[in-house]
Amino acid sequence: MTPTPVAEPDMAAAARLWRAYRDAVPGDELEHPSVEWFGDSAELADELLALVLEGQKTATATLVCEFSAESQLLPRIGGHWIACDGSGTPTVVLRSTWLRLGPISSVDDAFAWDEGEGDRSRESWLADHIRYWKRVTENRGIPWSDGLEVVFERFEVAWPLDR
Repeated sequence: MTPTPVAEPDMAAAARLWRAYRDAVPGDELEHPSVEWFGDSAELADELLALVLEGQKTATATLVCEFSAESQLLPRIGGHWIACDGSGTPTVVLRSTWLRLGPISSVDDAFAWDEGEGDRSRESWLADHIRYWKRVTENRGIPWSDGLEVVFERFEVAWPLDR
Protein backbone atom coordinates (compact mmCIF):
# COMPACT_ATOMS: atom_id res chain seq x y z
CA MET A 1 0.00 0.00 0.00
CA THR A 2 1.33 3.40 -1.01
CA PRO A 3 1.44 5.88 1.89
CA THR A 4 -0.86 8.87 1.66
CA PRO A 5 0.91 12.24 1.69
CA VAL A 6 0.14 14.45 4.68
CA ALA A 7 -2.24 17.24 3.74
CA GLU A 8 -1.08 20.83 4.07
CA PRO A 9 -1.93 22.14 7.53
CA ASP A 10 -5.06 24.21 7.97
CA MET A 11 -3.28 27.40 9.04
CA ALA A 12 -6.52 29.24 9.90
CA ALA A 13 -7.47 26.42 12.29
CA ALA A 14 -3.92 26.43 13.70
CA ALA A 15 -4.23 30.16 14.38
CA ARG A 16 -7.57 29.60 16.17
CA LEU A 17 -6.05 26.79 18.27
CA TRP A 18 -3.04 28.95 19.17
CA ARG A 19 -5.31 31.91 20.02
CA ALA A 20 -7.43 29.70 22.31
CA TYR A 21 -4.29 28.50 24.07
CA ARG A 22 -2.87 32.02 24.41
CA ASP A 23 -6.19 33.32 25.79
CA ALA A 24 -6.39 30.53 28.37
CA VAL A 25 -2.69 30.30 29.26
CA PRO A 26 -1.01 33.65 28.69
CA GLY A 27 2.74 33.66 28.56
CA ASP A 28 5.72 35.36 27.05
CA GLU A 29 5.77 33.62 23.65
CA LEU A 30 4.19 35.98 21.17
CA GLU A 31 5.03 34.38 17.84
CA HIS A 32 2.79 31.79 16.28
CA PRO A 33 4.55 28.42 16.64
CA SER A 34 5.44 26.09 13.81
CA VAL A 35 2.67 23.81 12.57
CA GLU A 36 3.93 20.26 12.05
CA TRP A 37 2.99 16.60 12.01
CA PHE A 38 4.73 13.41 13.03
CA GLY A 39 6.15 11.13 10.34
CA ASP A 40 6.11 11.33 6.57
CA SER A 41 2.65 10.04 5.66
CA ALA A 42 -0.93 10.68 6.70
CA GLU A 43 -1.12 7.21 8.20
CA LEU A 44 2.01 7.67 10.30
CA ALA A 45 0.95 11.18 11.35
CA ASP A 46 -2.38 9.80 12.60
CA GLU A 47 -0.78 6.82 14.33
CA LEU A 48 1.82 8.89 16.19
CA LEU A 49 -0.61 11.67 17.09
CA ALA A 50 -2.94 9.03 18.58
CA LEU A 51 -0.05 7.90 20.81
CA VAL A 52 0.40 11.52 21.95
CA LEU A 53 -3.32 11.86 22.72
CA GLU A 54 -3.25 8.59 24.68
CA GLY A 55 -0.34 9.93 26.73
CA GLN A 56 2.01 7.19 25.58
CA LYS A 57 4.19 9.35 23.31
CA THR A 58 5.93 12.19 25.16
CA ALA A 59 9.06 12.46 23.03
CA THR A 60 10.16 12.78 19.43
CA ALA A 61 13.42 12.81 17.52
CA THR A 62 14.26 14.77 14.37
CA LEU A 63 17.42 14.94 12.32
CA VAL A 64 19.08 18.36 12.55
CA CYS A 65 19.39 18.36 8.76
CA GLU A 66 15.57 18.18 8.48
CA PHE A 67 15.31 21.53 10.28
CA SER A 68 18.02 22.94 8.01
CA ALA A 69 16.30 21.63 4.87
CA GLU A 70 13.11 23.44 5.90
CA SER A 71 14.95 26.62 7.01
CA GLN A 72 13.57 26.15 10.52
CA LEU A 73 15.20 26.97 13.80
CA LEU A 74 15.88 24.13 16.19
CA PRO A 75 13.34 23.78 19.00
CA ARG A 76 13.99 25.37 22.37
CA ILE A 77 12.92 24.40 25.86
CA GLY A 78 9.64 26.13 26.59
CA GLY A 79 8.93 26.59 22.88
CA HIS A 80 5.65 25.45 21.38
CA TRP A 81 4.54 23.75 18.21
CA ILE A 82 1.19 22.65 16.88
CA ALA A 83 0.76 19.00 15.86
CA CYS A 84 -1.65 18.13 13.06
CA ASP A 85 -3.22 14.87 12.05
CA GLY A 86 -2.69 13.35 8.61
CA SER A 87 -5.50 15.43 7.09
CA GLY A 88 -3.75 18.65 8.17
CA THR A 89 -6.11 19.38 11.06
CA PRO A 90 -4.32 21.11 13.95
CA THR A 91 -5.05 19.05 17.05
CA VAL A 92 -2.80 19.94 19.99
CA VAL A 93 -0.32 22.56 21.12
CA LEU A 94 2.86 20.88 22.36
CA ARG A 95 5.48 22.48 24.62
CA SER A 96 9.12 21.35 24.51
CA THR A 97 10.31 20.42 28.01
CA TRP A 98 13.71 18.81 27.35
CA LEU A 99 16.16 18.84 24.45
CA ARG A 100 19.43 17.17 23.64
CA LEU A 101 21.55 16.98 20.49
CA GLY A 102 23.51 13.86 19.73
CA PRO A 103 24.21 11.15 17.18
CA ILE A 104 21.53 8.58 16.43
CA SER A 105 23.40 5.92 18.43
CA SER A 106 23.22 8.04 21.59
CA VAL A 107 19.53 7.26 22.14
CA ASP A 108 19.00 5.57 25.51
CA ASP A 109 16.38 3.17 26.83
CA ALA A 110 14.41 5.88 28.64
CA PHE A 111 14.09 8.06 25.54
CA ALA A 112 13.04 5.11 23.37
CA TRP A 113 10.38 4.29 25.96
CA ASP A 114 9.14 7.89 26.06
CA GLU A 115 8.73 7.95 22.27
CA GLY A 116 6.04 5.36 22.85
CA GLU A 117 6.44 3.55 19.53
CA GLY A 118 6.74 -0.16 18.73
CA ASP A 119 7.77 -2.27 21.69
CA ARG A 120 9.39 0.87 23.19
CA SER A 121 12.84 -0.73 23.32
CA ARG A 122 16.05 0.98 22.24
CA GLU A 123 16.67 -1.76 19.68
CA SER A 124 13.31 -1.33 17.94
CA TRP A 125 13.66 2.46 18.20
CA LEU A 126 17.00 2.34 16.37
CA ALA A 127 15.74 -0.04 13.67
CA ASP A 128 12.52 1.92 13.05
CA HIS A 129 14.12 5.37 13.13
CA ILE A 130 17.08 4.46 10.95
CA ARG A 131 14.69 2.95 8.37
CA TYR A 132 12.52 6.09 8.56
CA TRP A 133 15.44 8.52 8.38
CA LYS A 134 17.03 6.70 5.44
CA ARG A 135 13.74 7.17 3.60
CA VAL A 136 13.51 10.86 4.61
CA THR A 137 17.12 11.70 3.69
CA GLU A 138 16.83 9.88 0.37
CA ASN A 139 13.64 11.80 -0.49
CA ARG A 140 15.39 15.10 0.32
CA GLY A 141 18.67 14.28 -1.40
CA ILE A 142 20.60 14.35 1.88
CA PRO A 143 23.49 11.89 2.12
CA TRP A 144 22.83 9.24 4.79
CA SER A 145 25.29 8.69 7.63
CA ASP A 146 24.94 6.90 10.97
CA GLY A 147 26.65 9.97 12.43
CA LEU A 148 23.87 12.42 11.54
CA GLU A 149 22.95 14.63 14.48
CA VAL A 150 19.51 14.24 16.08
CA VAL A 151 17.39 16.60 18.16
CA PHE A 152 16.01 14.45 20.97
CA GLU A 153 12.96 16.26 22.36
CA ARG A 154 10.56 15.58 25.19
CA PHE A 155 7.29 17.49 25.22
CA GLU A 156 3.99 17.89 27.01
CA VAL A 157 0.54 18.58 25.65
CA ALA A 158 -0.07 22.22 26.56
CA TRP A 159 -3.50 22.63 24.92
CA PRO A 160 -6.26 21.65 25.04
CA LEU A 161 -5.94 20.98 28.74
CA ASP A 162 -8.30 17.99 28.63
CA ARG A 163 -5.78 16.13 26.48
